[in-house]
Amino acid sequence: METTSLNRRDWLKRSALTIGGLSILPLIGQAETPLAPLTLDNKGRLTYSPLFREFTLSKPLTTAIKAKLNANENPYGPSPKAIEALKSSAHLGNRYAWKEMFDLIEKISDLEGATPENIIMGPGSSDILEKVAMVFFKDGGNVVSADPSYMSLIQVAKATGGSWKPIPLTKDWEHDLEAMEAAIDNETKLVYICNPNNPTGTITNSDALRDFCSRVSERVPVFVDEAYLGFLENGMKHSMVPLVKEGKNVIVARTFSKIHGMAGLRVGYAVAQPETLERIHSITRGGMGISYPSIHAAMASLEDAEFLDKCRSLNSEVRDYVYTSLKGMGHNAVPSHTSFMIFPIEMEGETFLKEMTALGVGVRAFQFMDKNWCRVSMGTMDEMKLFTAAVNKVLV
Repeated sequence: METTSLNRRDWLKRSALTIGGLSILPLIGQAETPLAPLTLDNKGRLTYSPLFREFTLSKPLTTAIKAKLNANENPYGPSPKAIEALKSSAHLGNRYAWKEMFDLIEKISDLEGATPENIIMGPGSSDILEKVAMVFFKDGGNVVSADPSYMSLIQVAKATGGSWKPIPLTKDWEHDLEAMEAAIDNETKLVYICNPNNPTGTITNSDALRDFCSRVSERVPVFVDEAYLGFLENGMKHSMVPLVKEGKNVIVARTFSKIHGMAGLRVGYAVAQPETLERIHSITRGGMGISYPSIHAAMASLEDAEFLDKCRSLNSEVRDYVYTSLKGMGHNAVPSHTSFMIFPIEMEGETFLKEMTALGVGVRAFQFMDKNWCRVSMGTMDEMKLFTAAVNKVLV
């Protein structure tokens, strides 16, 4: 199949077009922008693997976006306490915030039941994913992960000199843990698991995953991306952090960009063994990219349990509405455990994006498992009613 290489600048341009024109470039889903050169197939789709492609718009549209549902942002955040902390600390933006960073690390280590030596901070968890990829794959090797999955770590691993061993999800949308373990070879430097998974919104059984991580981490480090775990009721029961406390070579990443609603404030962290974190610290300083006000906002948000519960509840309510509405229109959405949802579309992906964008609704469109899919983020109820009305017009 004929392919075309796409650099970062071209990708940014296409991403902007996907939601309706270069004038809104700052609004695109930067957190999901891969850094490595990407490949377009002869139909203009971004090619992640032979089974996983993403549709983009090839020509600009000037329609104003009324419902931006393409980057899994929390429409309700940041929390009122975080906003107040931002305001009250903004005048200290002329100072470095190392002491305050240590205060935040202490708070996070208490929350996770870990020690400060187990914590590394970053401006969002994607920054940590990418730093880990640079450190682990600078001398080559391969990363084993699901296909489809979140591509940030994988793309940077490939750009750094590594390769990807993609393992298709099972028919039940779970990670195929048996196949992933069998795929590990002498060149495997890392196993990457996004749970709940992006872009599918599905979850792998936590007991099975815990057993897998415990066993496999004796051979090779396992990175578990838990960016969306906060949207589950009692989500921490599904976390792999306890394995770190047991001494396992497991890295668990979390972010303030999702349930905390702080995507634009850029705060994330990972929990891992001190020896693993030292490999990252040897080439870069964790947390250097986080601003003074953002640190204060993160500390305030951690204490705002009422806000987090409200976000979780509203997200669940909206998600139920979208699932039921799509089902009523004859679209079988995949049950989601996150702040986004996928459903198959009986339409060519770029045409679908074009028609949805023309109606003021920004979404994503992928191809995997031999089908075209829309991935829609959960916005406010008003935004989702715009979305379902648009789907009803486009997919007739």
